Parts: sequence; C-alpha cells; structure tokens
Amino acid sequence: MSHSGREVQLHSYPNGEVRTADFQVVEAAVRDPRPGEVLVRNTWTSVDPGLRLRLNETSPAGYFAAFPLDAAMDGIMTVGQVVESSADGFEAGDTVWHASGWRDYAVVDAATPALSGLGTLTRLDTEAAAAESYLGPLGAMGLTAWAGLFEAAALRDGDVVWVAAAAGAVGSLAAQFAKLSGHRVIGSAGSDDKVTYLLDELRLDAAFNYKKAPLAALLRESAPDGIDVYFDTVGGDHLEAALGALRRHGRVALCGAISQYENHGPAHGPSNLFQATANDLTLRGFRGSSNLHRMQTMQKQVGEWLRDGQLVYRTTVVDGLERAPEALVRVLSGDTVGKTLVRIA
Repeated sequence: MSHSGREVQLHSYPNGEVRTADFQVVEAAVRDPRPGEVLVRNTWTSVDPGLRLRLNETSPAGYFAAFPLDAAMDGIMTVGQVVESSADGFEAGDTVWHASGWRDYAVVDAATPALSGLGTLTRLDTEAAAAESYLGPLGAMGLTAWAGLFEAAALRDGDVVWVAAAAGAVGSLAAQFAKLSGHRVIGSAGSDDKVTYLLDELRLDAAFNYKKAPLAALLRESAPDGIDVYFDTVGGDHLEAALGALRRHGRVALCGAISQYENHGPAHGPSNLFQATANDLTLRGFRGSSNLHRMQTMQKQVGEWLRDGQLVYRTTVVDGLERAPEALVRVLSGDTVGKTLVRIA
C-alpha cells in the first residue's frame, strides 16, 4: 500500500521574527512500514513556542537539534491513528502519540526514543480523554508544569506562587496545579482579556497585565509580602522582577525564556542576580522530557481533575496542516490562549 501526503518544511532560517514565508508545504511519498515500524495518519499536531529555538542554523547547546532546511521537521509532538503496523503491540486503528508532526503521514519506529523519550511511540487511552488532550494537560505540557512545580520548585505548604505567561499552554496548567494544591497563585499575561481569563475562569488569586506598568510595581501590588516560587517561561525582565520579590529560600523553576526567542541582539538579563545570594534563592532549570518518571503520577492526578471539572483547559485550534506556520507565528506574538493545536484536515 503506497501513500503520499503533505509535510511542512523549514525553507529558510528566519531573520528576526518568524514569517509564514520561511516555510513550505510539499507533497512527499510515504514508504511502507518496515519490521518494527508503524504507519500513522496524523490528526492533531502541536505548536509550541520552544520550536523557535530550533529554527536557527544551530539550536542552543544541549537542546533538541535545529531543523534542517527543506526536510521533514522531526521532533514535534503529534497524535494520530495507526493505518498499518509491522510492530508488536500496535494494531491498525490504535490512537498513538509520537514526535513526527507537521505532516499528514508518518512512519514511526516503535522502539526508537524521540524527544529524550517523551515522543516515543505510545498507545493512548481515548476512553479516558480525547486524543488531543495528550498534546496538552495529559502530555508534555502537563508534565512540564508538574515537574516545574513539584520537582524543580519543590512546592511547600504556604508557598505564594507567581506564574508568568499564565494564559499559555504550560503556564495555565502550572497556575492551576499550584492553585488546586492549596497555594495562593498570581498570574501575569499580556492583555486585559487574558487577565480576565485568569481571574474568572482559572480563578487565580490575583492577576495583572504586565504591559500596564513597571513589572516590579505590578508584582508588589499583587504580592505585597513577596513570593516564594516563580514559574518562569519568559526570562528577561520577568525574572528580574521575581528576583526582587522572592522571599528568603525562594525558588525559581526556569522553564523557558520566550522574551528572548526572537531577539537577535544582546539578551536582557536580570541586573539583580545578587538577590539569589542575598536571599538564599534556588534557580533551577528543567525540561519536561527529563522528568518522564513523573508522567504516570501526573496523568493520574490531572486526569482526575479533568474528569471532575476542576481543571480548565482552553485550546486555540487552527484548522489545516498548511496553517501550522501561521499558528506558530500567532503563538510567538502572544495571539493565542492555552494550548495551540493544528487539526490536520
């Protein structure tokens, strides 16, 4: 059985902000699966701000590899249905996740780890949750939020938590995980509509639009007695504000630095890093894929919160594989809420 399908390729390295013109959609032949492989018809694929780091000629040292030009973009989480299987444990009709997204069809080796193991071919329980949920709260996004709070920041009773980009895919989960665990949670976002979402739908204790006034003043207004934990996906001036507000023995979970992803000049770093020494702070970088041992625990608890209606999770859905680059541009510009997905037509 022969197939062909579309795939999105990076055609030129972005010079500054990402443009849809940096990508191309091509029709590509899809070979039959060999022993140990399956053929998957992709149905949903992920769009994440971290992809920006892989759109340069070289990606940051230690991170996932940069995307080559004019080739399939490997290492993007997706879900789909098995069309044909030559691998033990997988049958036609199974719903799976894997890391060969941004294309119609993918031939996946069942035994080869992808994305440090996070994207290894896995069968999904669609009776427990919709397939696309495994690209959000029950997948990499949920694991990242969980690991940041409970591993990197090691939440303690009574902690006051600030989550930056709290209307985003990971931030909205981290904010709610902390709230559902009994903490006072402050969220920040880049528009008044998003702040309303944080207060009215996510029911955070406080929230502010970081564009309205100096960050330090806004944070002080929301947390006059300081914070204990900062969940950072932004970096730059947000990290600087957090360092000024963290109480003694505070912790920072460093998840990303989206404020710097499209900045090709000198990056703005915190000018008050000595506060980490003065207040015995812990700044810890982490990656969700380095915490696979927490996946089962996370899925069990988050699954319960979802079924009970305690966890709110909004998605921004863009229809059509060819619009995946457009979706990424929107994510990087802050024009989305929650997890951004492409529904492959």
